[in-house]
Amino acid sequence: MKKIVLGTLVLGVAAFASVNLAACKSCHGANFEKKALGKSKIVADMSKADVSAALIGYKNGTYGGPMKGVMKGQVAKYSEADLSSTGLGK
Repeated sequence: MKKIVLGTLVLGVAAFASVNLAACKSCHGANFEKKALGKSKIVADMSKADVSAALIGYKNGTYGGPMKGVMKGQVAKYSEADLSSTGLGK
């Protein structure tokens, strides 16, 4: 019984720690094929390293163009580890 409870707890925490990609898709497209609001890079064309660097840079305030303020708010709740493990990019 302890193993079941512990396993459920671990999976629950992992689910809440991951980045909510559905929120990203509302601006960047279902397959990340769009320029968000016509201003961003196309995420699908970026490498995984570039996506991670961009997300962490938005969080730290060291990256971004016209949508820097919007993106900083979107990524603020995530840790750098969460942002570097989104799986987005080529």
